[in-house]
Amino acid sequence: MIPDWLTPTILTIVTASTPLVFAAIGEIVAEKAGVLNLGIEGMMIVGAIAAFAVGVTTGSAALAILGGATAGIGMALIFGILTLNLMANQVATGLALTLFGLGLSALIGHSYVGIPFSGLPLLQIPFLSGLPLIGPIIFGQDIMFYLSVASVVLVSILLNKTRWGLLLRAVGENHDAAYSIGYSVNFIRMMAVLFGGAMAGLGGAYLSLAYTPLWAENMTAGRGWIALALVVFASWKPTRAFLGAYLFGGITIVQLHGQALGIAVAPQVMSMLPYLATIIVLVLISRDTSKVLLKAPACLGRSFNKQG
Repeated sequence: MIPDWLTPTILTIVTASTPLVFAAIGEIVAEKAGVLNLGIEGMMIVGAIAAFAVGVTTGSAALAILGGATAGIGMALIFGILTLNLMANQVATGLALTLFGLGLSALIGHSYVGIPFSGLPLLQIPFLSGLPLIGPIIFGQDIMFYLSVASVVLVSILLNKTRWGLLLRAVGENHDAAYSIGYSVNFIRMMAVLFGGAMAGLGGAYLSLAYTPLWAENMTAGRGWIALALVVFASWKPTRAFLGAYLFGGITIVQLHGQALGIAVAPQVMSMLPYLATIIVLVLISRDTSKVLLKAPACLGRSFNKQG
């Protein structure tokens, strides 16, 4: 017999993990091309307010999702122009992008505070959606959940089975060699950065449209930084990032349930758990830096200058 609490608990873990999946998969593609974008948090929060504003204004969930992705692309375009064309430092630019995104979203979102949104419609498949446990979890989700799963599969195939993936990895491993045989390093990197922005925007859109269908300032709450940690945790592999996202999502939900059950621990300590887990994972990974360096793209964070 399935406990009454199991299905809703798993459903909340899914909703907590989906934004991390989007953001981490997008960052994996960008970093595979040799670009380190620390602005995930900024792209996510701008995607969140853009999606919510479009959804409230038009009443269309499809347009809202598209709005979130477009906003993420716009933020990524700023990052790409500054770092790839103007040769700005990637780390400093990414941090500035996060700060800019947080401020811009607060400015735009001021007039949307307290306005509800109906949320994303759930898929309902006759017979399958009514199955115990797996029905609502697998066959009763919204479209963005299925998009997140599809993105993991498609990006895995793209990186490992396609010519585009080979070019992407070549640029990330040795941009000078890729340029010497006639490939446009900055164009390939820009496409990877824009894809990462779209995915971060989708992650933010999921937060404001499905996870908590309302707008609240700073609602990403550090998820962009967790997504960055997930990329290293997953060794730049999409399937591992997917599993890692659900691990961190599960930790988030566990601390919420712990608070609801009245566990005798300060709620501030419980709220720290997801971020504490992120720090612990990074510390454990960094114990053997040689393995991390071997798995990381060789040109990660290095700007390409064809002038020499």
